[in-house]
Amino acid sequence: MTTTIDEVDDLHQLLGQKLEDSDWFDITQDRVDLFADATDDRQWIHVDVERANDESPYGGPIAHGYLTLSLLSAMVLQVLSVRQASMAVNYGLNKVRFPAPVPVGSKVRLSAEVQAVEAIADGVQIILRATVHCTVVQKPVCVAEPVYRFYR
Repeated sequence: MTTTIDEVDDLHQLLGQKLEDSDWFDITQDRVDLFADATDDRQWIHVDVERANDESPYGGPIAHGYLTLSLLSAMVLQVLSVRQASMAVNYGLNKVRFPAPVPVGSKVRLSAEVQAVEAIADGVQIILRATVHCTVVQKPVCVAEPVYRFYR
């Protein structure tokens, strides 16, 4: 369920609140291969299924850490909506870690909390405490602090 805010300035009321979890996103070999093509990162642990099955310490191919990170944008759109924002931008990241690999064939989803909210020129900036969970891994697979700006 999406947390919906009408006005940009109403984001301040979300400080410290946990947002609903996103849907699960499938991590397929096709998705990994497309990401590899888009980024020119074709390391065998991601794209050579046979070799990864035989030689990888992970027991098979895994998603790129940056693929998992790139899904944050789509996941955040599922958990937070600001109706009257004229524009929203991904402003960057404060911290990012990949504590565990994401095996191909698994699913990931976001849980997030609004960690900081601050007024900026013509809008509001928020920082989330974002944790990406995986269906087949105990530890989080990505922990990050994405920064988003919403403009009036």
